[in-house]
Parts: sequence; C-alpha cells; structure tokens
Amino acid sequence: MIIVAVGLSHRTAPVEVREKVAIGEAELPAALEQLKKELGHGLILSTCNRTEIYTLAGHLSSGARMAAHFLAEQHHIFPETLSSHLYSFGHEEASRHLFRVTAGLESMILGETEILGQVRRAMEVAEEAGTLNLPLLNLFQQAIRVGRRGRAETAIAQNAVSVSSAAVELAKGVLGDLGQRTVLVVGAGEAGKLATMALSARGAGRILVTNRSPQKARELAATLGGTTVPFSKLGEVLRDVDIVVSATSSPGFVLGPAKVKHAMEQRESKQLCLIDIAVPRDIDPGVKEIKGVHLYDIDDLESVSEAGLRERAQEASKVEAIVEAEVAKFMRWWHELDVVPVVRALRNEAEAIREREYERTMRQLHHLGADDLERIEIMTKAIVNKVLHHPVTLLKERGNGHGYADMVRELFQLGKIEEHPGYQRLASPSENGRGGHG
Repeated sequence: MIIVAVGLSHRTAPVEVREKVAIGEAELPAALEQLKKELGHGLILSTCNRTEIYTLAGHLSSGARMAAHFLAEQHHIFPETLSSHLYSFGHEEASRHLFRVTAGLESMILGETEILGQVRRAMEVAEEAGTLNLPLLNLFQQAIRVGRRGRAETAIAQNAVSVSSAAVELAKGVLGDLGQRTVLVVGAGEAGKLATMALSARGAGRILVTNRSPQKARELAATLGGTTVPFSKLGEVLRDVDIVVSATSSPGFVLGPAKVKHAMEQRESKQLCLIDIAVPRDIDPGVKEIKGVHLYDIDDLESVSEAGLRERAQEASKVEAIVEAEVAKFMRWWHELDVVPVVRALRNEAEAIREREYERTMRQLHHLGADDLERIEIMTKAIVNKVLHHPVTLLKERGNGHGYADMVRELFQLGKIEEHPGYQRLASPSENGRGGHG
C-alpha cells in the first residue's frame, strides 16, 4: 500500500472551481463517513485555498482515480469538470507535498500560520470519525511537527500576513486611511475574528459585526469594542458602511445584486468596497457590475501578500531542507512498518527452533548441573541473535516495499505472519470486502 494525495488548490484552480468542492467543517463528519465506505481510510483537508484527499491505495493510478471520483461524487459534479485542475501525488511525493503544505510553502501567503491549525483540526475530525489508521495518523502528526519546526527554526513566518489581514490591507489600498471608515465584518468564525482583529489593529474608525448566530457576533464584537447588527438587517446596514469583509461558512451567497443595488441607490455615489474571503463565496460576483461597487475575492489577495515576501522567500530553502529531512525520516519509519511483522515472525521461528533443540539436547545431558544448563541456554540464544543480526539489519535498512520481506518469508517458510499492531489496517478497500470505483 502507498499514500495517495489528490486535490486542487489556488495554484491549479480559481475560486469559482474551488468553491464547488469545498467541504465545511460541519459537513466533514458525513463526508468522512462516505470516504470510509469508498476508500477505507483517509483524511479531508479543505480550506479556502485547497481541498485535498489523503488515503491509501495499492497503486497511485487507482487510488487517484477513486479519490477524484469521491470528490466529484460528494458534490454531485462530473469528474471531467475537475480533471484539469486536480493534482495527485504518490507515497514519498504525497508526504513531501503534505509537509510543504503544513510548513506554509504551498500557501498563497508564504509562511502563513493558519494552515497549521487547519491541518491539525482536519486530523482531529478524521480521528473522531475513525478514518485514520496508524500510517495516516503518523503521517499527519509528523506533518504538524514539520510545520512547527519550520516556523520555530527559521524566519519564514516573520511578517507573514493572514488571509484576513491581507483583506484589510486590500481595503486600505482601495479606500486609503481606515480611521474614518465604517467596516462591516460578516461572519464570526476564525476568519471573521482575524479580520476584526486586523481592522482594530489598523485603526478602523467603526467596526460592525454580524453573524447568523447573534451570540457569536456579540462575543466577537465585545472583545474589540465593535458593534453588532442583526444578520437580517444586512441589506440595510450596507447603506452606512464603507467596507464589507465577508467570511461566513454559508454554502451559498449571503449578499446578492438586489440588496447591494438597493443600498447603492441610497448612498449618494459613495463607493462601497466588498471583500469576499469565503470559500464557497459569500457575495454574488454579479454585484461588481453595479456602479460604485469594488468587489474582490480571495484570489485577489495574492498581490497584497507580497509584503515582506523577499525576506520570507530567503527562508524557504531552510524550510525545504527541514521538509526533506522529515520526509526521509517518515519513509524510514514506513519501510520498517513493512518489515516489522516479518522480523518478528523470523525471530519467533528461530526462537521456537532453538527451544526445541535445546530441550531435546538437555534430555541427553542429565549429568549437567543448573549452572552449566544456564550457560548452554545463554550460548544458544547468542548464536540465534548473531545469526539473525545481519539479515534483520539489512531487512530494516532496505526493506522498501514488500520485496525483501516476501523473500525472507519464502526463504524461511514463515507462513502466515502475525501483523504489526495497526498494520492490518493497511489492507485496501477491495481486500476488506468494501466496494470501490476502481
């Protein structure tokens, strides 16, 4: 079995494609339950800039095909719609890609730290859903360690902005000083919270917060001296604000042309800056046709993120070295996972032979005392250990894949092997009797 990663990101797909396959946290448990039926084990990483499936398969081609089919089926779209935007990685390349993601090397904003928490949360949800086995769990735990190392041992995260703070910088670039501006933040989740904090830090004149859950809006507004407005009054509030930063987890638009046009008719030619950092998008792109409206989505933030980029880019090579070292470490662990059951079976078989021969010989040596018998037993154990030492060491060092392990199994006629704890869960869906799309 190998690790397979399939997905799309801001590098391969625009937001209008990414939003079609985005899976919100509330939808993750049900999606993982379906993943378990189709792929056996796996994890879904879905953020504003990427949606990726990590699973196990016998081959990259079959695993990638099944994961892509799952992604399309989950959103009731044709696989062909996604094919030109999807990438796939197998085994070592899959682990390298994930480590680069958690290290911030694949982010729209180089070195940003939000992705680390997003990967951790994706792992936790998959654990709760029971879709992580030992290899995948270890992969993601190590990926999180890579992300932490990269930021602790280098300066890649220095001066890095978040998506939310980049949105605020964009607003500042469009309308100038924010000190006299009224800003409405739509959504009180993590992105909304970060946007509100960034607005406060940059001296926004007045901050309004709205959310479907009034309690969450009140809690967020209270922390930074903002004011809450009812979500039902969203259209009315547009008359009085200069900037809207929208970051909800709604599956559809929360703001459309009708509301915006009505508000603009009452604004006396005053410009309105709408920044949509949600995926799926919160604001209907049709509003950009309305006079006086400036609409930006998450893909427009890339140019804003270049602040401090030169310095962070210089640190990227150091992070890449950390990634490569951790990939090598993970692959060594994986190879050992392959051979541990064989090594255990080989040692057990050798010990069983030693015990039988020792007992048979001892029955013929009644004249020996207890001390002599103990010395003989110690000697026989030492012989077994010395004979096995080199082949076991070689097996652990070079046992990549099942080639060496199968050879040892056949040479020593080991028969059925008791598997390493967690190793039995490496079986593919078809081997476990589950159906697939192969």
